[in-house]
Amino acid sequence: MVLELAVGIATAGRRDQLTLTLEQIATSQTLPSVVLICPASPDDFDGNVPERLEGRVRVVSAPRGLCSQRNAIIRACEGMDIITFFDDDFYPSPSYLERVRQVFERHDDVVVLTGRPVLDGATGPGLSHEEAVAALARQELARRKKREARLKKTYGGYGCNMSLRLETIRRNGLRFDENLPLYGWLEDIDFSRQMKRFGRVVIDKELRGVHLGTKRGRSPGRQLGYSQVVNPIYMLRKGTMGYGFALKFVLRNLTKNAVRSLSPEPWVDRRGRFVGNAIALAEVCLGKAHPERATMYR
Repeated sequence: MVLELAVGIATAGRRDQLTLTLEQIATSQTLPSVVLICPASPDDFDGNVPERLEGRVRVVSAPRGLCSQRNAIIRACEGMDIITFFDDDFYPSPSYLERVRQVFERHDDVVVLTGRPVLDGATGPGLSHEEAVAALARQELARRKKREARLKKTYGGYGCNMSLRLETIRRNGLRFDENLPLYGWLEDIDFSRQMKRFGRVVIDKELRGVHLGTKRGRSPGRQLGYSQVVNPIYMLRKGTMGYGFALKFVLRNLTKNAVRSLSPEPWVDRRGRFVGNAIALAEVCLGKAHPERATMYR
């Protein structure tokens, strides 16, 4: 049976970048049955659709917030079997979507499938469109020479490119946790650990792409810094993250922000993040901390 595959993109503040991403998706060897776009505001999507995707793009509405927008996309997936979530600045290789379909058709127990970008601008100043396209061309050539088709267990999907089995979501009434506001921070791990109860969460190195890591549209430093501490603790308490992982996420970001705030990178508000970390730790000690309180700090 051929599975019906949808692509979902929750977007905010990246109108021009979204157009470029749709152009890249249009180069796919296998096109999705539908591309569901959920903009945070009407101005975030100009309706510009590549010719190959005409008739396949639908816009859905939701309140601003990554989890809320992704839930709206899931609700709109009637008749679909797989939803592949891409960030609005993720360029999949031409073979990406066909590989997703193959994995879900061949492995009934896989419920979450993810890849790791061959280049990830999120860890640096970000990548230009030209840099991303060139990197994709290089990795596609490497793919033809060397295939890595083995699936490996992973703790959670990487939200910039994460595919989910919709039957599992519907049968168990699963949703992204809308208590995680704004950018969502670790919402991909939280959802993956919910899905883990019903099947395998795996990574496939054949799923290649480039994450531009566009800085526009990101949460302000204090808000993200608050979420970096509070969200893992919240997930620990609800049971979707183990103690070791929660501690690792908190300490890693706290240490990095403290050290680098002395000489911050131009593209990161390290001092804002560190202030957000400090506010979050104080609220944890006072028993006031909750993910939604991130919206209070700018």
